[in-house]
Amino acid sequence: MKWIDRFLNRITMYRLVLYYLMALVAAAFVLGLFKIVPAAPLSLAWTVLVTVAICWLANRLFGAFFEIPTNAESAYVTALILVLIIDPVDPLDWRRLGALAFIALWAMASKFMFAIRRRHIFNPAAFAVALSAITVGESATWWVGGNVALLPVVLIGGLLVLRKIQRFDLVAVYFLAELAAILATTSPSGWAGALRETLLHSPLFFFAFVMLTEPLTAPTTRWRRLAFAVLIGVLSAPNVHVGSFYLTPELALLIGNLFGFLLDPQRRSMLTLDRIEQVAHDAYDFVFRPDRRLAFAPGQYAEWTLNVDHPDNRGNRRYFTVASAPTEREVRLGVKFYSAASAFKKRLAELSPGDRMFISPVAGDFTLPADSDTKLAFLAGGIGITPFRSMLQYMIDRDEPRDVIVVYGNERSEDIAYGEVLGRARRELGIPTIYAVAKDAQRGQYPGLIDEKLIRRAIPDFRDRTFYISGPLGMVNAVRSTLLHMGVHHSHLKVDFFPGFA
Repeated sequence: MKWIDRFLNRITMYRLVLYYLMALVAAAFVLGLFKIVPAAPLSLAWTVLVTVAICWLANRLFGAFFEIPTNAESAYVTALILVLIIDPVDPLDWRRLGALAFIALWAMASKFMFAIRRRHIFNPAAFAVALSAITVGESATWWVGGNVALLPVVLIGGLLVLRKIQRFDLVAVYFLAELAAILATTSPSGWAGALRETLLHSPLFFFAFVMLTEPLTAPTTRWRRLAFAVLIGVLSAPNVHVGSFYLTPELALLIGNLFGFLLDPQRRSMLTLDRIEQVAHDAYDFVFRPDRRLAFAPGQYAEWTLNVDHPDNRGNRRYFTVASAPTEREVRLGVKFYSAASAFKKRLAELSPGDRMFISPVAGDFTLPADSDTKLAFLAGGIGITPFRSMLQYMIDRDEPRDVIVVYGNERSEDIAYGEVLGRARRELGIPTIYAVAKDAQRGQYPGLIDEKLIRRAIPDFRDRTFYISGPLGMVNAVRSTLLHMGVHHSHLKVDFFPGFA
């Protein structure tokens, strides 16, 4: 399984979803040649060509008009979703070709025209097909979910997406809510047939893996996301209706999107670069002035968008922790640069004061506990110190002492970042930092990586503490396994995670 994790760690969530959709289209094309799926290969190829072209062009034009950085991958993803939920269009069917163009255009337009505070509210594909059903009579058939032959590809690709974004709880709650609603609205004698139809011949899995998990239109914290999943799951059940009106999956998702926005009406913000500060060897803080003061909790992350002329498979949108504290007016992005830097980081390194980028609503549950008496341990590896920099600076600014021990691991001493903040936390709040350095440990530093021996030495009361772990994936997994082996209960472990990181 390690090779899977290595593959997933090299690409963004958006690129993985794009590959997944491409695999589904390719499988449908091949199966169509043998008439195993009803999609005629010529019609499917034509539909792909038209939809992708219109979505790409519309995305570029709307982005230029609204002066917002765009991501070609998002246009391709939306286009292929439309291909897989609308019946393929015959090249000579001009009426349906016009409807397809209408749908593709409105899918892109919804991201720009139906946005509040620079944040689009609705899933683009769901909005477009719902609008087309009302206006031009072209409805989504969700044909990708209606054929058992495509189910293995749907499941394998979908599980890879979930492994990447770690939203198993969201999808599981959605499944349970929809299945419970189906059983509640079906007589017991029909349960077997209803479950068989739902699991084998409905869009349940595709909808959950691709559309429910879309991060920009879902709530940003765990319990709100789960409420979002319950609502959409119940409304997606085929027998749920209001009077004589039955909801479709796309309408259920749009209602859920609106619900999510009302729960969490944060806005997308524009940042202007003020300066760049070196915080360690090959690590820098990009310090921005926001167009408005950000509201967030220390330790949370955001999606950062940058204009990249030739993006690689990491894309032009990346998830990073906000390194600054809510008490600071400036917004800090802490980044470690490596020799084989991505196109995004290369473009980031070229920024000059006055350049701009965008940040999505801040999200995540890797935050300080509400009870300030909870005993904590912060375990950081490399640039994974950024959420702890945010938390410690917040506590310093608020003069809020907590019982915290910091253990910070790096390859070399020169990689230690934010020494000033760590020093202030020790002097002003009595929060010690124990440094673990693998290759050139200095006097007073632990020679090696964070391991059981160091944890027992630095944190003798480890069974009484809640551990926060942040750093490279391998380090996080290794330290988490070590703590579990030491008898720390999993409920006392919090792991920093955001889509695109794991």
